[in-house]
Amino acid sequence: MPDLFSPYTLKGVTLRNRIAMSPMTMYRSDADGRMTDFHVMLVGSRAAGGFGLIFPEQIAITPDGRTGTSCAGIWDDSQVEGLSRLTAIIKDMGAVPAIQLGHTGRKGSELKPWDGKMQVPADHPEGWQVRGPSARPFGGRFPYPVHALSKAEIGELHQAYADAASRALDAGFEWLELHFAHGYLGASFFSPLANTRDDEYGGSLENRLRFHREALDAVRKVWPERLPLTIRLGSDDFHPQGVQFDDAVWAIGALREHGLDFADISLGMNSDEVQDVPFQEVAFMVERASRVRREVEIPVGVSWNLGIPAAADRAIREEKIDLVMLGRPALSNPHWPLYAARELGHDDPLSLIPEDW
Repeated sequence: MPDLFSPYTLKGVTLRNRIAMSPMTMYRSDADGRMTDFHVMLVGSRAAGGFGLIFPEQIAITPDGRTGTSCAGIWDDSQVEGLSRLTAIIKDMGAVPAIQLGHTGRKGSELKPWDGKMQVPADHPEGWQVRGPSARPFGGRFPYPVHALSKAEIGELHQAYADAASRALDAGFEWLELHFAHGYLGASFFSPLANTRDDEYGGSLENRLRFHREALDAVRKVWPERLPLTIRLGSDDFHPQGVQFDDAVWAIGALREHGLDFADISLGMNSDEVQDVPFQEVAFMVERASRVRREVEIPVGVSWNLGIPAAADRAIREEKIDLVMLGRPALSNPHWPLYAARELGHDDPLSLIPEDW
C-alpha cells in the first residue's frame, strides 16, 4: 500500500514521493516574461525541502496569456535560459521539474496584488485586449470587453502550445501540464457560462471540449511519449448553468484518447456567482478525484485543503488519488514534506531526502 512518501512512477519519470508543489502566480518575472532570482529561491528551497514534483508557476504561451506584465512566459526562445536554470536546480536536489502551460484568457490584463489586483483596459500601460471563446466579459473585477477568438486565432494558439512545449523540453522539464481550469482560456471554452459560440467550438459538450483535444494533439506531436502529458481541468463551476462534475468525468475520458496521462482535478471558476462550494472542508476534492480515477482509470492529483499531513497521507493510502498538489501550504512552508514526515511519525524524516544532492 502506498503512502505519502512512496515513490511514484508515471511513464518514464519517477518522483521520490507523492508530494507536488502546485503552480501559483508569483508576479515576480521581468517585463519580458523571464524568470528572476526570486524563482531560483522559490524552487530551490522547495526542492531542498523534499517536494517530489515542482512547478515554478503557470507559464504563459503568449504575451496576452499572462495574468499581468510581471508574470512568466515561454513564447520566446530568450526565455528558455532562465527556465533551464530552474530545472537544473530542481534536478540537482532530487526533485522533478514540471511546467504548467496556460493562457489566462478573459481574466488577464491584471495589476499585481499589491497594486490593487484589478483588471485594466487595453489602453492602460500594463493592459491589453483580453480574449476568450465569446465576447462575454467575466464580470466582477474582470469587467472589460472580450475579443471573441476566430478559428484562425484558435489554430495559432494551438501552435503556441506546441511551440511552448518544445521550449519546455529544451529547458529540461520532465512533466507538462496544460492549464484548463480557474476561469482561464481552456476553462472558459469548456464552460457554457463563458462559451456561447454557435460553431464547432461551442454548444454541445463535445464541441466545447474541442479546444482541449486540439491543444493536446498539438502538444503530443512534440512532447515525448516517455514524459507525462497532463492537464489541470476545471471540473465544476458550482453554478446551475455551468460545468457539472459529470461533464468533467466524461471529458477526461475523452481526453485520455488524445494522449492524456494524468488529470489534476480542480475548479472551473468561470463565474463569481458560485453556489455551495465547500472551500472550508479538508480534502474536499479528494472524493471527486477518486471517482475520476476509478471510472476513467487514469491517475489523478488534487489540491484544495490538503495541507494537513494526515489528510494528505490518508488520501494516498486509501488509493483515492496518486499525487497531493500543494499550493498555499507549499508557500507558507518550503519544507512541508519534512514537517509532514515528523507529523506522521517517521523516525528519521531527513532519510526521506536523497543524500546524493
